[in-house]
Parts: sequence; C-alpha cells; structure tokens
Amino acid sequence: MIPLRRRDDPYRLVVGMSGVKLGDRLLQIGCAHGGRLGAVAAKVGLSGRSVAVVPDEPQAAQARKGASQAGALVEVEIAPLSSLPVDAGAFDLAIIDDTGGLLAGQRPEDRVALARETFRVLRPGGRALVLGAVPRPGLAGLLARRPSGPRTDPLPLLAAEGFSAPRVLAERDGLIFVEAMKPR
Repeated sequence: MIPLRRRDDPYRLVVGMSGVKLGDRLLQIGCAHGGRLGAVAAKVGLSGRSVAVVPDEPQAAQARKGASQAGALVEVEIAPLSSLPVDAGAFDLAIIDDTGGLLAGQRPEDRVALARETFRVLRPGGRALVLGAVPRPGLAGLLARRPSGPRTDPLPLLAAEGFSAPRVLAERDGLIFVEAMKPR
C-alpha cells in the first residue's frame, strides 16, 4: 500500500469538471481510459444517454469494460472520428478524450473534421470538453509516468470551427480541461 496515494474516488475530478448531470445526453469521442468514461456515464443515469465513438476495437473494449465496471449503460460505436455516426444536435456534452494523444495522432484535416463533427452533434448551447494529459508539477511529476506523445492545443481548433469562448478550465492532477460552447 502506498501511503501518499489518494483513497477517494479517482474519477471525482473528471466527473466534477465535466459538469455532467442526471438526464444529460453525453458523447465521448475516443477512450484512453475506460474508468473515466464509466464514471461520467454513470452520472448521466438511466434518464440520460451515453455514447462512446472510438476509432478502433481496443478502445471499444476499454469503453465497454469501463462502463461495465461502473454499472453504466454506454452505446459504443467504432467509426472514423471525422464522420461521427450520430444525429446532429443530439448531445448536451461532448468529451474528446485526448489523454492518449488522440488529436496529435490524427492528420491536420482529420482534426478539423473531428472539431466540425463535434460542433454538429451538439445542441445549441451544448458544451465540448477536451480532456488532455499534461506533466504533473513537483515530485509527483517526477515519479509519475509522463503523458505519452506530443500534445495538440485544442483552443485554436475549437475557435476555428465556430465554438464560442474556448478556454482552459483547469490543469490539475496531470490533466487539462479545455471547454468551449456551441452558440445558441
């Protein structure tokens, strides 16, 4: 047992920063960590809807496992992220999970298409949240694993595709939260 390890809910920060609530319609794009997806999807409850769109079977397996462990219902779709297989205006919140380098791993035109598709699937007034990985400061950063691969700044990408007020909400515990709104 590690004495300095946090004993509380490891996903509390992500759930809190997402702002998801009971009855919301949630779309997660990419799944670098199934536990995070499961925790956020569980908050939506049975009165909401949770969908994960992932580019490949390994991420789909992570999404299914995370949802199962959290006891959440999540529809998992494998599809190209440049053409999301969901209806326009169908979601209140879209989370782009960039903690595994999803954006940096795509060609520039595919990143633009992903931002455009995210805009399309959100209802007016809906939010996009990009969840990224950053190095932790201090001793925790020296001891922890480093985020893998290069990182792409989502702020200009979201602004260029019509989102309003893109901003960094917080940077904490090795994660960065970037939020933008679809205008009403």
